[in-house]
Amino acid sequence: MLPGQQTLLMSWSALARLSPGARVVASAATVAAVFPAWAPLNNAILQAGSADAAAVALADAYGAAGVGAWALWLPSTRTDLDAEDDVRAVAGMRRDTSTLVMRLPLTAAHRRDERVRRTSISSATQATDEPVRVADLQAEDGIDGLTAWVVVREGQAVAGAWSMVHDDECGVYAMGTPDRFRRQGLARALMSHVLASAHAQGARTATLQSTPMGRPLYASLGFEPVGRYDEWVPRTSDRA
Repeated sequence: MLPGQQTLLMSWSALARLSPGARVVASAATVAAVFPAWAPLNNAILQAGSADAAAVALADAYGAAGVGAWALWLPSTRTDLDAEDDVRAVAGMRRDTSTLVMRLPLTAAHRRDERVRRTSISSATQATDEPVRVADLQAEDGIDGLTAWVVVREGQAVAGAWSMVHDDECGVYAMGTPDRFRRQGLARALMSHVLASAHAQGARTATLQSTPMGRPLYASLGFEPVGRYDEWVPRTSDRA
């Protein structure tokens, strides 16, 4: 199990409470997030056994739930996104992307930012793609450990993320900023605030999954790579 995976699974369980028909299904081979109404969250992590066998079982499970687009994540201890894959082929699947798992020991060094406020997962998700008027931000979802965040500037939320604090760890997810607001320090301010809040809640490590675009920011904050997830999708999938 890669660092942060248990907190990630806890976040899936928390998010399932917000989405109709959603559930997290665990077996000896995989843990699968099944979200019929929230396409990006249909992901499964291989825990043991053959990726080929897991893919067949997952195809049946997701198909029964009416989900056509999903991904199987294969954990790897490789810490370079350009390193070769541990698994070269998975039956019925095609290779998609990889995300780098990064970890940071938390200290009191991070600072809160007065522009950051709490909101709902829905509002924070919207703010990663387009500005959201402050008047339209929804109230918090009220799920223990799960918090959604936005950065507000000139009356609009212009960056978003959510976090999950579980035991002494904080997972940070879905960090994003609309294109025209990037490279203005907003993501850094948001991340620093989230980390400061997590530390105040008792978290002593933070983990996240990074794309190549996000890695320089996270590295500059002290995050270091500790593994990666190699993602595979059904060959017929139109998942972006």
